[in-house]
Amino acid sequence: MRIAKVVLVLLSAGVLVGAGYYAGTRHAPHAGAEAKKELWHCPMHPEFTSDRQQPCPICGMDLVLVDGPGDAPAAAEGEVVAGRAPLTLSAEKRQVLGVASEPVRRGSGARTLRTVGVVAVDERRLHHVHTRFEGYVEHLHVDFTGKFVKEGEPLLSIYSPDLVATQQEYLLALKAQREMERRGAPETAAAGRGLLEAARQRLLLWDIPEAELARLKVSGAPQRTLELRSRTSGYVVAKNVDHGQRVMPQDTLFEIADLSRLWVLADVYEHDLPNVKLGQPGEITVPSLAGRTFRGTVTYVAPTVEEKTRTVKVRLEVQNVGAVLKPDMYVDVTLKTGGAPGLVVPFAAVIDAGERRLVFLDRGEGRYEPREVRLGARVEGGYEVLAGLDEGDRVVTAANFLIDSESSLEAALRGMK
Repeated sequence: MRIAKVVLVLLSAGVLVGAGYYAGTRHAPHAGAEAKKELWHCPMHPEFTSDRQQPCPICGMDLVLVDGPGDAPAAAEGEVVAGRAPLTLSAEKRQVLGVASEPVRRGSGARTLRTVGVVAVDERRLHHVHTRFEGYVEHLHVDFTGKFVKEGEPLLSIYSPDLVATQQEYLLALKAQREMERRGAPETAAAGRGLLEAARQRLLLWDIPEAELARLKVSGAPQRTLELRSRTSGYVVAKNVDHGQRVMPQDTLFEIADLSRLWVLADVYEHDLPNVKLGQPGEITVPSLAGRTFRGTVTYVAPTVEEKTRTVKVRLEVQNVGAVLKPDMYVDVTLKTGGAPGLVVPFAAVIDAGERRLVFLDRGEGRYEPREVRLGARVEGGYEVLAGLDEGDRVVTAANFLIDSESSLEAALRGMK
């Protein structure tokens, strides 16, 4: 009985010693170990940490307590972007998203300006056909709009009582002048030559050609009708006369346009005007004419801005080889200018986030870092880089919007801790 009591006492003492040892090892610090310090950080700017709670000096947000040493967010390798966080994607996820990246290269500085335009008739090659006397249309040689006419080709035949009377006056003056010269009266002959020249000048002022006067002089009889002929080669773009119609000097009978050389009126936004110069070459393409490129030259920049569109008309002159281009046709216009060499980031790499522009740097092994950049004008192959990137930096050019979403979500989750 005594032996059993001794054993029970020893077991009780062992349990108490073990419990005390366990409590000591759980709650007492190890020898030489320092007490754990609290660590606070900003959810929006995780690179800023402090040993006490205070407002973030960057954004003013209250710092939050980091739960443990392993929970503190890693600082970005470069500049930290508010609202975005660096992230790492596995190889499988990168393959599913189709992530691709390209290096930032140094470009030539050539700038490309793309816009749209409308083909127009060269106003200097547009001819209006009028008569300088009243008359009646006897016959139409050009009886539909769009017909091509050559220089000297008849347009219509016109009868004019005034024209017939003036021809008769010319013939009478010619006959009198000849008779006076035959009689040998110098003073009378000079007066006859004056009357003849006055009648001749009147016919010339009515645009009667010299050939018609020569024929009238030989025939000795006035012509009832006059052939009105074209003074230029081109297409009839407007026809305002019909058979039997009475016409007056103020009436425009035809409009004939030489379409061998045309204008292209392009719309250029006012902020792109510094890149447009007189004499600058341009390329014109037509959606309906795949594979055809026409080359033109900037010959005029309008002095005013259109109020509604905030654009300026820029005129290019282009040769219409084969009469392929038509007035009022919509075209695409590309203007190229030179510039100073500099860094160029691809178009596809840039994310427009409102007041700022972002790219994602490819750090390798699936690590991506957001970076805010400052860009200049559009140049050949991308945007001019003013700040934020260095030559050789790899930027994401495919699936970057999906990566941007992941980065925003990661930043939000870190802010909730």
